[in-house]
Amino acid sequence: MKLKIKFGDYGMVLVLLGLVLLFSLLTVKPVNPSDARSARKLAERIIEEVPADQAVVIYGKNKTDFEKFARSLAEELESRDRKDVRLAIGVPRDLRVKLNELRDEGGALGAIATAGPAGMEVIRAVPEKYPAFQEFATMTPDSRSKSTFFTLDNFRNVTQRVVVIAIVAIGMTMVIITAGIDLSVGSLVGLSAMVGAWFIKARVMAAGGDPAAVGNLTLYSGFLVAILCAGLIGLFSGALVAYCKVAPFIVTLGVMMIARGMAEQANEGFTVSDTHLPAGFRELNHGMLIGIPNTLALLILFYVAAHLFMSKTKYGRYIYAVGGNMEAARLSGVPVAGVILLVYSLCGLLAGLGGCLEASRVNAATTVMGTGLELEVIAAVVVGGTSLFGGSGRVFGTLIGAFIIGVMRSGMNQLNFKDPLQDMVLGAIIIIAVLLDRARQVGLWDRVFRRGPVVAAVSGTGGGASAENGDG
Repeated sequence: MKLKIKFGDYGMVLVLLGLVLLFSLLTVKPVNPSDARSARKLAERIIEEVPADQAVVIYGKNKTDFEKFARSLAEELESRDRKDVRLAIGVPRDLRVKLNELRDEGGALGAIATAGPAGMEVIRAVPEKYPAFQEFATMTPDSRSKSTFFTLDNFRNVTQRVVVIAIVAIGMTMVIITAGIDLSVGSLVGLSAMVGAWFIKARVMAAGGDPAAVGNLTLYSGFLVAILCAGLIGLFSGALVAYCKVAPFIVTLGVMMIARGMAEQANEGFTVSDTHLPAGFRELNHGMLIGIPNTLALLILFYVAAHLFMSKTKYGRYIYAVGGNMEAARLSGVPVAGVILLVYSLCGLLAGLGGCLEASRVNAATTVMGTGLELEVIAAVVVGGTSLFGGSGRVFGTLIGAFIIGVMRSGMNQLNFKDPLQDMVLGAIIIIAVLLDRARQVGLWDRVFRRGPVVAAVSGTGGGASAENGDG
């Protein structure tokens, strides 16, 4: 038996890995390490080079790895019986406070040790601001070349960013497979975030204004109301497409503007911030489920469920049938209108969930949430291999596409690409993906890879020709 492996099955995974490798190489730069081993090495240098009767001031910016480095260095020096070690943790002003204390006590400054760029302006200005401290050493750990992209923290950030895009893209995949489009998902994310937070804040105000007075039932109710609200709007869009035969592009463009306006109108009279929301509001995005982050658990759950739905149920097959040939599907007994209502409703519901996740992530609701998200969602779907002409696509391909978009965004941010340039790149990706899909539709890949002509059948009544359409 001959094993045939299609490039389309693994091509996007290879593209994703290639992008990770590319950005990892492009973001290699000299950095000051902040691990315990570097702290020990720097402590040895200080012991050897700085006289014991001179003070060592150690600075680390708070809530960063440099704080951990500074504390490790101070502990290492104290364990080696270094007497005058002064630790400054916080912002550069805290470093000045320690220098002021040393000056007022009449002490001698032997060295300022730090691992990060923060505080360097203060250190360079020391000879001018402190005439008594003219001769001191600036001690930093030996720099090493390291990729700022290929780090565990960055991959966590990429995943956190991708979750909302990927979940909303499940619904968009189903819509696009039916040869439709939903431009309203970004606005629905913003509206659902506002509705959920608005509902919860109203309950908090009814309970006396104390966020701690409301329980989990209120939180879950607020999220449910937000999701259902977005689902109903999706149902409305589907009804216009299915029964009024209005083009999906026009319908969802109008709904996008309506939803964004509703969110802005609600925000004018009822601003929602973190001071109005209970502590549990953040748990949807930041909580853990049996050791797995809630967002990752939801991502896995929804993609497995969507895959099973699309591949194992009759309604999943109906979705493909409607996108492949709507009239043939209708004549075969497929409830075309019902399928269209289903996919647009699911797309709205998932956009509502995405809005709740986004609001939970920042612990607030703003009208700018979801702005431009529809472009990233559509890009994830088409890059993942779903045809904009309908009839073909896979949800797991969409997941890979979402990670490709997330990796590109993160990599371009680290390379200091401005937002307009990032948008240009994203738009180019969409166009290229559509062109590649169109090339597949007309059988170009057959010509290229089989190195032969495409088989054509000419009808007897003259003139009509149909090309064999390869799956790629």
